[in-house]
Amino acid sequence: MTNVEKLERDVQQLSREELAAFREWFRIYDADAWDEQIEADAKAGRLDRLAEEALAEHKAQATQELYSISLLPPSGLATESFL
Repeated sequence: MTNVEKLERDVQQLSREELAAFREWFRIYDADAWDEQIEADAKAGRLDRLAEEALAEHKAQATQELYSISLLPPSGLATESFL
């Protein structure tokens, strides 16, 4: 039996509460691992080409705003708008 198979079996035996706790732990663990990989890739220069392309497109006005926040709309309430 592989380690993955053992983990699958063990996870299937968790209670709802234990599964929720495991799911939250794994979400954080996975996000941290992703952050570490992105940081390592950035430090190694593997993202430089992508950043240069994005900046060139922005400079050429070939981009569009994806998300904006208006802090003081006419109603006086904070609102969010998605484009």
